[in-house]
Amino acid sequence: MQQTRQYSISQRPNSSRVHFPGAVNSAFTSTLQFTNPTSPADSDTEALAMPTYRVMDSDGSLLMTDPESSHRTSPLPSDDALLAMYRNMVTVSILDIIMYESQRQGRLSFYMVSAGEEGIAVGSSAALKPQDVIFAQYREAGVLAQRGFTLDDFMAQLFANRRDPGRGRNMPVHYGWGQGNVHTISSPLATQIPQAAGAAYALKLRQTGIVPPEEGAQSQGSGVAVCYFGEGAASEGDFHAGLNMAATRGCPIVFVCRNNGYAISTTTLEQYRGDGIASRGVGYGIDTVRVDGNDILAVHEVIAEARRRALGEDDKGMRPVLIEAMSYRVSHHSTSDDSFAYRAKIEVEDWKRRDSPIVRLRKYLENQGVWDDQKEKDWRSQTRKNILDAFKKAEREKKPPLRNLWEDVYENVTDEQNEQMANMRRMIETYPNEYDLSEFEDGLDSLPRR
Repeated sequence: MQQTRQYSISQRPNSSRVHFPGAVNSAFTSTLQFTNPTSPADSDTEALAMPTYRVMDSDGSLLMTDPESSHRTSPLPSDDALLAMYRNMVTVSILDIIMYESQRQGRLSFYMVSAGEEGIAVGSSAALKPQDVIFAQYREAGVLAQRGFTLDDFMAQLFANRRDPGRGRNMPVHYGWGQGNVHTISSPLATQIPQAAGAAYALKLRQTGIVPPEEGAQSQGSGVAVCYFGEGAASEGDFHAGLNMAATRGCPIVFVCRNNGYAISTTTLEQYRGDGIASRGVGYGIDTVRVDGNDILAVHEVIAEARRRALGEDDKGMRPVLIEAMSYRVSHHSTSDDSFAYRAKIEVEDWKRRDSPIVRLRKYLENQGVWDDQKEKDWRSQTRKNILDAFKKAEREKKPPLRNLWEDVYENVTDEQNEQMANMRRMIETYPNEYDLSEFEDGLDSLPRR
């Protein structure tokens, strides 16, 4: 069992630096000077802002001609790996279009797309391991796709049918996948951040031997928690609580902030005055980096290095890492939003033309000679067919049985719950014409009699 090291902090006589708890190793000065962020008019703004890491430009050309350059922390993924990542990005983008249109037709209650942010999700997921624990928000369909979530899995959740692992209890797009170590997404903003910090602390306790593994549990190797959220969620108190807990407890967690420019209708200019979200990580004493979210190669490298640091593989101990991935939300916030009410359509169209994670990787693959127009056409055609096939199959599936409303609350269904089910059955039998149970598995037979 590890012992907690006790630190003694005291102010030495005649020291030139502060050694008070809370501000260790700060130099004394006789000059009164306030530290403040620069304004856009200041000439040295660029020098003070945290840089944004990228590997390739918007034309898909590498900025470093040597892929094995000593400046890189890991080699570039293989062409086969990049092709798989590209196909997953395209799949998610086509899925988004079809499901968005389906909601407009009234065949789905709600949907959220991830247009313009596919590179963050897929690129990060490709750098993770199966044992890593995922806490997502609601634009991480690419994370699930890269980890093996199938089209049938997506559709079962979106239609809340009997094959949905969540038993139809969540809104569409609120995926969960136990086999893939993906915790179920919840609607309240930022709640996943302290939850992820707690999960990371649990991983640390297990992986350092402070807490023994469960009897019969198979060791999968060291893992980290990975928490995704938008820059709007960083305005919530849970963001600060989660980061501070992770920092003070040395939790192996990678925080991934998708800064897409908008928190629904609130632009970043109205959300904060500091240097994005990355500057906050530094304030909490967390290793922090900003990355071009449209550059999937850069995202992949940054996540791989962040994971290594979080696990303490650089001999500096387990610790959290914050990544701010810069992107642009091409889509409306959700099917409940019309973004053209608060931003110009030409702004969105300009971003579509200027840069896209999908187009950028496609150009790179074409430059490598492993992708071309015919392969693009074939893949898009086949993917659209596969999505529509899964769509039709899921739409025809029955809903989960009614008794699922009471199951999974306690280990076993209680007497009170059985009584409630029986009362529901009696109500339906009393007014049979008011309730259509044809779409529910087992219909009325799933409820007990009294």
